[in-house]
Amino acid sequence: MAVPHDLVVRVSAHDSLDAVADQARLAEDLGFARVSAGETTGRDMVTTFTVVGERTDSIGVSTDVLSPYGRAPTVLAQTALTMHEATGGRFRLGLGTSSPAIAERWHGAAFDRPLRRLRETVDIVHEVYDGGRVSYDGDVFDLGGLSYDRPVPDDPPPIDVAALGPKAVELAGRFADGWVPQLFTPDGLADRLEDLERGADLGNRSTDDVRVAPLIRCFASEDDPATAREATRSMVAFLLGAYGPFYGQSVAEQGYEDVVEEIRAAWEDRDTDAMAAALPDDLLDSLAACGTPEQVRAKLDAFGSIDGVDAVRVGLVEGMSPEQERATMRAVMA
Repeated sequence: MAVPHDLVVRVSAHDSLDAVADQARLAEDLGFARVSAGETTGRDMVTTFTVVGERTDSIGVSTDVLSPYGRAPTVLAQTALTMHEATGGRFRLGLGTSSPAIAERWHGAAFDRPLRRLRETVDIVHEVYDGGRVSYDGDVFDLGGLSYDRPVPDDPPPIDVAALGPKAVELAGRFADGWVPQLFTPDGLADRLEDLERGADLGNRSTDDVRVAPLIRCFASEDDPATAREATRSMVAFLLGAYGPFYGQSVAEQGYEDVVEEIRAAWEDRDTDAMAAALPDDLLDSLAACGTPEQVRAKLDAFGSIDGVDAVRVGLVEGMSPEQERATMRAVMA
């Protein structure tokens, strides 16, 4: 294992918070460095990972990702500092612009100027971390006159930014403590790391100050690697063709425009089989880690060996059974 592994939990696959916490405890026992999960329209991740933090001892706890369209920046800072206290300093605040569908159809906010909103959110969280009276006059947020009503620790929670495009990644390099990329090929990730470095330079920082942890979808099966591959292929194709515009756009810009166009055309007909069939093996194997345990570990090691990568986030695949998830967790940590 070239770098530490984090686990991204499919919270929606669990019928109770007890089950989520059980998986987090297993991750801790297996040696995963951190545990996190994405937030969309199901359980909120703050409550969920408060439970996880209370029922674990040492594993790091993150949110992947909270949207600045759904919570005010000051509330995000309060949340991070309270989670820091609740987890004994194990928390990292994950932020990202999310998607137009979530912002507009769930949070009721216009998806305007997403990068500027994210930048100002990071600024305001840092201002709360600095203590004293908050005063911010930005393009999106204009607030001030009140102070955080608690002592601020010397080591407030780091801020991770989930980002895909060059300007967003530059923002992460300049202002954040971590970058969480997803659905990058090794070559695409290496190219985008140049944008991270440019951002760090603009902020008079080093990329050594930014924890880079790409999320890789994983499904390991000793008995049926073909099924593992096809399940992963279906999920990746869905992410590229149906799950908002940004994943598909990012992969298209990595040299796969024709593939993404074909997958999106199949989605227009809601033909998920055709979507999966349009995703070729070479791209699947460049974006995900699926097949035998040895193949999955080798792929994760390849991502972990990229210069500038500090950890790998193990994402699970839609439709996996609890037994398949546990087998994959054990396989990647073997």
